[in-house]
Amino acid sequence: MEIGVVGKPNVGKSTLFNAWTLLDAPMAPYPFTTLAPNRGVAAVRSPCPHLEKGTPCTPGNAKCVAGVRWIPVNLVDVPGLVPGAHEGKGLGHQFLDDLRAADGFVQVVDLSGGTDAEGRLVPAGTQNPADEVDWLQSELVAWVAEILGRDFDRHAKSVELEGHKVEEFLAQRLTGLAIPPAAITATLRDADVDRAHPSHWSAADRARFAAELLRASKPRLVAANKCDRASRAAAEGLEEAVRPTPVVATAADAELTLRRASRAGLVSYAPGDPGFAVTDPGRLSPAQARALDGLRPVFTAWGSTGVQPALETMVFGRLGRMVVYPVEDETHWTDSRGRVLPDAFLVPRGTPARAVAYRVHTDLGEQFVRAIDGRTHRALGADHPLEPNAVVRIVARK
Repeated sequence: MEIGVVGKPNVGKSTLFNAWTLLDAPMAPYPFTTLAPNRGVAAVRSPCPHLEKGTPCTPGNAKCVAGVRWIPVNLVDVPGLVPGAHEGKGLGHQFLDDLRAADGFVQVVDLSGGTDAEGRLVPAGTQNPADEVDWLQSELVAWVAEILGRDFDRHAKSVELEGHKVEEFLAQRLTGLAIPPAAITATLRDADVDRAHPSHWSAADRARFAAELLRASKPRLVAANKCDRASRAAAEGLEEAVRPTPVVATAADAELTLRRASRAGLVSYAPGDPGFAVTDPGRLSPAQARALDGLRPVFTAWGSTGVQPALETMVFGRLGRMVVYPVEDETHWTDSRGRVLPDAFLVPRGTPARAVAYRVHTDLGEQFVRAIDGRTHRALGADHPLEPNAVVRIVARK
């Protein structure tokens, strides 16, 4: 799974990316600091089932801290997009192509209204962040419609004459966008287009299909960044303007400062916490002490920096993922080496048992016999949907 971090220049995308990943992507208060995509790994939280066993887990791919598993998530931070990106403005074609494999987008906007459409600093409150959401949607729709529309009429007529399925025709044209066939089928059902005669589609039909397809296959969340420079009324106004797209207020600068300070042992802070504590005031310089004190109003006003909640709302809410724990011993929840709950996987909610087997190893999926629920010890069939936080053993033919 990969999440694209998108938005216009100078809204804090790279700062948010750095806070999530603790990498050092270039940051600066001017447009186009990022000129190539940054890729990294963040993590989302889920309660670790080892607490039910009373036996410590042995994490492999996802660390466990105080009974909380941190499951990895891939991110790609693309350079700032500007109006006209689908036409190539601001190297838009290149930047949009970097998003092809993304399962969904976190759009970062400037809640303070202090950057114009090109990312230049302007007086706070003079720009409407809802406009950023609208034009990026238009750019994404135009981008997908353009991919779809290249020599569309001629190929669509061939599909009709030769009796091919329109779903297969569209899937072939959209290869590389990581759009599941089920989303294409659902979009054909829900969009107001002539399913039987794609050659009759106008440019407006293709745009309408693209908009519905993006809604169905590439969920979006708005990270209303720089909330520490804005009011709660501004956040509420943005939520109302872009509904039903969810909005999470974020203070990426504050989160990055705290994560770095925590890594250095200066503060006690875990991502998502409602506050922080200085561990050893004597180690702080006066400037560091002032900087940390300056972050406390963020928690007073907003409850948290919003950075970790934004990612988790995207993964568990918008993308509908859940965590499962495959094991080889359903009684002790161990693998063949005796490690307790070594792996935690993010899968779509309702994923059936055989699909989890394939996720572990292709051979397990192909030789699948049954799964066994680690809590109830019931046998589960190939198509049985697993529950969130399931512990499951896969039984396969030898």
